[in-house]
Amino acid sequence: MARKKYRLSTALDIDDVLMECTSYAIKLANEKYKFDPPLSIYEVKQWGKQGTRSDVIHEFFSDPEFYRTQPVMQGAKEFVKKLSTMTELFVSTAIPPEFMGIRAKRIMEEFPEIPAENIYMGARKDKIGVDILFDDGAHNVLRSSAQYPILMRSPWNQALTGVLAVNTYDEFLKLVEVIADSYSVKKQPEILSEPSIVVLVGPSGSGKSKIAAKVLEKTDQFEKLVSYTTNDPTAVEQNDWYNYVSLDEFIRMKEKGEMFQSTMYAGHGYGSCKPDVEKILKKGKHVFTTMDICGAMSLKTNFRNVITIYIKRDRRALLGTILRKNSSIDDKVDRIIALESEGQTTASICDYLVEFYNYDEAVEQICEILKIKN
Repeated sequence: MARKKYRLSTALDIDDVLMECTSYAIKLANEKYKFDPPLSIYEVKQWGKQGTRSDVIHEFFSDPEFYRTQPVMQGAKEFVKKLSTMTELFVSTAIPPEFMGIRAKRIMEEFPEIPAENIYMGARKDKIGVDILFDDGAHNVLRSSAQYPILMRSPWNQALTGVLAVNTYDEFLKLVEVIADSYSVKKQPEILSEPSIVVLVGPSGSGKSKIAAKVLEKTDQFEKLVSYTTNDPTAVEQNDWYNYVSLDEFIRMKEKGEMFQSTMYAGHGYGSCKPDVEKILKKGKHVFTTMDICGAMSLKTNFRNVITIYIKRDRRALLGTILRKNSSIDDKVDRIIALESEGQTTASICDYLVEFYNYDEAVEQICEILKIKN
């Protein structure tokens, strides 16, 4: 018997999620100080002062006029309106007490779908009891008591790894849709009824790429999707699932809209291009790829028939694989820290779960799911 559908609750941050904050302060700073070259949002690599010229933006955060004139982010009103039909909405916003009145007035004017009694102000966002938190602050996401804390990717949180994260409102809405579906009896997607995309999702060390390569040896119905990464090929073992590009080139591709999805993992950028996926599908073949859950949700946002399979491996085996990597100590530390944030939450929103002790066992399970004659 199907369970009654559960209505989710979502707390939304304001600054840099619904209203321009950092980008607006940068615009005002460039107008006031005539920086040459102009101050860029990519110079803000963390929240708080950095000891660089970008620190000048903090002066605007003490001006009440800044909060009265903050622009609403493009698409934010439509996003809130649509989200209000999917979940109960709350606001969780950190703002100095002297500006709380201004902030509340702006929220009620710009986002009438959010009830006034659901507006919470203060820095202790970990005390807000909701299902989902949507925030650009790494510290808020890491400390959140929400079951699904979701990060809005921005230049100042790129180092955060192993959390649910999105780059756009559409990706967030798709993720909420997937989360909501997990509360009801799960309807498994039709397997390969037409050209489809299969994504293996799992933490570093789970063996996604090795398993994927073994599956591809079993059939010619699939073709590997080669993605892009900033990971230094001289620092880690070669991986033919990626094209290696510089960070500058990666940012250029992202800014030009060449990538339909991009994410950060262990300090490195990973992304995929839509034409690469479409090229495989037009051949009448299925796409096979490995991504984190953020990339998988981007695929679900941009394409039909996306099947996600979570690869669950014993923690001891995960650590052993990471420690044996031919990479720097910092890279290994980042990957191990990421394991703390990954696991059951990610697995619960994937279509299938594969738990294994050896690679052949994992391949056999995946072939069974995909109806590949093993």
